[in-house]
Amino acid sequence: MEVRRDLVILFMISLSIWEKESFYTPQDIVIVGAGLMGLWTAYELKKRSPQLQITIVERNTTPLGASTRNAGFACFGSPTELMSDMETMGTDEMLRIVELRYQGIEKIKSHFTESSIDYEYCGGYECINQDSRYWYAFDDRVSQLNKLLKDITGQRSIFKYAGQKMSGLGLMGFDVLVENSSEAALHSGKLVQALTQLVRSSGVNILDGFHVYSWEADQDRSVITSTNGISIQSKKLVFCTNAFTDSLLNKPMVEPGRGQIILTTPIPDLPMKGTFHFDEGFYYWRHLGDRILLGGARNMDFDGEQTLDMDGSETIKNALIDFLRRHLHPSLSFEIADSWSGIMGFTKDKKPYQGRTEQGYYVALACNGMGVALTPMIAEQIAGTVLQDF
Repeated sequence: MEVRRDLVILFMISLSIWEKESFYTPQDIVIVGAGLMGLWTAYELKKRSPQLQITIVERNTTPLGASTRNAGFACFGSPTELMSDMETMGTDEMLRIVELRYQGIEKIKSHFTESSIDYEYCGGYECINQDSRYWYAFDDRVSQLNKLLKDITGQRSIFKYAGQKMSGLGLMGFDVLVENSSEAALHSGKLVQALTQLVRSSGVNILDGFHVYSWEADQDRSVITSTNGISIQSKKLVFCTNAFTDSLLNKPMVEPGRGQIILTTPIPDLPMKGTFHFDEGFYYWRHLGDRILLGGARNMDFDGEQTLDMDGSETIKNALIDFLRRHLHPSLSFEIADSWSGIMGFTKDKKPYQGRTEQGYYVALACNGMGVALTPMIAEQIAGTVLQDF
């Protein structure tokens, strides 16, 4: 039995016979977490075995980690980010994960119309300066990436120099601009809404406001109990709780990383269209209509941003504002209209984690800041693992 030490059962609820035989009847599979990972996992399980009884439980009224609090990028990696990944995990693993990201984006496009999730083929760019640790032999590094990614993207040169577009985009203070015409943007909230509707239509039960207090699991039986004493039994239990996993399972698996975002007021005649990256992906921005959405700067304070606290840091927020003022042409004036934070999940080797644990439950976690692209494919993997054990 695992119990959340930071929670207490607030009040006990006596269920009616109707509730016991509908919402809380024993299930084949219970999934904890109704973000992108939990939703895609339920979809894959139901698609392969329509007879399964599946319930997703979510502690909030909407998923509150990163699924609806990210920047809305449909991307698979900027050049310097991929160079960093090669150093961390090796070339073969980098390519394997990039292929999963690329396939994940294609899967999203095949399941939802562009209008339903505001999918926009705007193209993407990375801005690079000479103080980058990858500046040495940068041409050769980009050429190597293009060759490595050719079989994944189907393009001979997925990354192309585009310095001539810099001023036309309203940018300044960068030495090199590299374009990736395959990148896109989308509306994260509408994606989660559309996926939720798809999952519900397949017969999956989703219980919002179910805050897990305790759980137990073995090879053949699991049970979770909420803070108000309601329990659901199942044959299999899957945790798709990403950055919140360690506190729930009481074991170290994922490191949280807060991603802070600012959004400007409308900028008349904004010339900037596309998704943009800088500094190995630690800064990222895009147009949102005639506004600019900018996130990142987590590398300024790794320790401080390794938190589950949704309240943003003024230090990071001010760094983002300063970054935008330095690199946006002064003719484009703006104010900050909004800001928020999301909590991502990271592993030291930058690899996502999915599988069955020795205790008998399953986990699908840690997309390392690439949840939009990776969750559709990691869900396929965990669904296969779970169904093998039935």
